[in-house]
Amino acid sequence: MEEQEEVLARTVGAVMRPAVVTVDVGETVLVAWELLERSGCRHLPVVRPDGRCAGLLERADVAVACGAPAVSLSEARVDELLRGHGPVLVHVEQTVRHAVDMMTYTGADALPVLAEDGHLAGVLTAVDIVAALAGHPVREEPADRRPQAGTVLPELPPRRGYRGTAFP
Repeated sequence: MEEQEEVLARTVGAVMRPAVVTVDVGETVLVAWELLERSGCRHLPVVRPDGRCAGLLERADVAVACGAPAVSLSEARVDELLRGHGPVLVHVEQTVRHAVDMMTYTGADALPVLAEDGHLAGVLTAVDIVAALAGHPVREEPADRRPQAGTVLPELPPRRGYRGTAFP
């Protein structure tokens, strides 16, 4: 029980994973789907051109949007999926307990994490919290793969298990 309290007292910044894949708020829904597919992520932070977080897309929401006719998909933008979803955010210096309370209250299984300057620092998922409670180390990402404003696509590997032609 004491170890659990220790984890809940940590800062979100100590438990979260840096967001290595983001999508620009004005990008198409198809690009968002491709980013989710190629990264293997379940959540995709959406950033504004100035690097500030506009929200978080879930794989299921993007998949449902991709069920629309192909003609309309080329015109559908990421910001349309965020409408009506005020972003629930936490800051790197807030406690994991606060994040758990936010997740419980909103029913979210992931939250975008903001740095002190208001820019996206990473994503905290329920999996990250469970891993911390189990004593697993935080997954570190290379410094050159930290969040960037805009859509990040060229550096992504092909999606896992993909047997066709890989994208650049």
